[in-house]
Amino acid sequence: MQISIQKTKVSRLGSVDFNDLPFGKIKSDHMFVVDYSSGRWHDARIVPFDHISLSPANSALHYGQSIFEGMKSQIDSRGVPLIFRPEQNLKRLNLSAQRMCMPVLPEKLFLEGLKKLISIDKGWIPEGSGKSLYIRPFMFATDDSVGVKVSESYMFIIFTSPVSPYYNQPLKIKVADKYVRAFDGGVGAAKAAGNYGASMLPTKEAYGQGYHQVMWMDGHEFKYIEETGTTNVFFVIGDRVITPALDGNILDGITRKSCIQLLEDKGVHVEQKRVDINEIIEASKNGILNDAFCTGTAASVVHIELFNYRGNDIILPNVAERKWSNYLGEKLDNIKCGIEADKHGWILEVNETQSA
Repeated sequence: MQISIQKTKVSRLGSVDFNDLPFGKIKSDHMFVVDYSSGRWHDARIVPFDHISLSPANSALHYGQSIFEGMKSQIDSRGVPLIFRPEQNLKRLNLSAQRMCMPVLPEKLFLEGLKKLISIDKGWIPEGSGKSLYIRPFMFATDDSVGVKVSESYMFIIFTSPVSPYYNQPLKIKVADKYVRAFDGGVGAAKAAGNYGASMLPTKEAYGQGYHQVMWMDGHEFKYIEETGTTNVFFVIGDRVITPALDGNILDGITRKSCIQLLEDKGVHVEQKRVDINEIIEASKNGILNDAFCTGTAASVVHIELFNYRGNDIILPNVAERKWSNYLGEKLDNIKCGIEADKHGWILEVNETQSA
């Protein structure tokens, strides 16, 4: 499909203070847009970032057919934009689409639109430790109808935003004991907008109690750890590294699977299983809970300072003492920035010719 390009007449790039990049607040100059109707994708285009017009009867607003992804681009020493594992984001986007009864997006269309967009807005990629160009692909229903049915039309958009790190300190986490993120047979494994809307109240309550995030538990016993509000989670008990297994309620994180691969490269087996919180508490009591950390695109690898379970704080060791989370954070950042060799073919380079 031919992608038309309409560049902005006046760039906003010169007005941006790259020393002050609140996450998600600043938008780059352009966005990639493609429509779906009559059973096909059409009218692929890159246009100036702007508002979109929606009917008050837009079916996504009423019935929640809306999904999204998150990626990052950084720039290497040659000035070439690099994107980390975008094909995995497309795979997950399409799995979310299937679960939400939405059309899948062709890989070639996705990658070509993404590369052209990043090439055009290359100047928006910030330099500096932890900084990146955050990439937000999303799809939503566009039918003008309040009938409860599957939409017949959709819009897919990618826009970008220069950002600083999502978290700038180790996390204090509240373990959920009342609210539930996902149930068996639900949409927990989909990156559906409604999942995040449902988490707003418990997260707000956790903030009010001095915590940064909620650690979600299973919906039957509040016994088995699933994930946090924005990340997957890992624990190191003695020499063992464990993480909750994907069970249909947990998001299949790209950073999660990358960390598992990097640990396996070092000969470390990662146990993917049902993680009983009592095992974590017991390990802490015995002095062998050596690390706990979160992984996600926005967060990268971030340490957990403590988590609170039923009024009791479980405190983790000093960050400097943590072997694997420190290793993974540095290793991933170096691969994403082109400092270390990409042995697994995770990096997509964006060449200047791709904006033509």
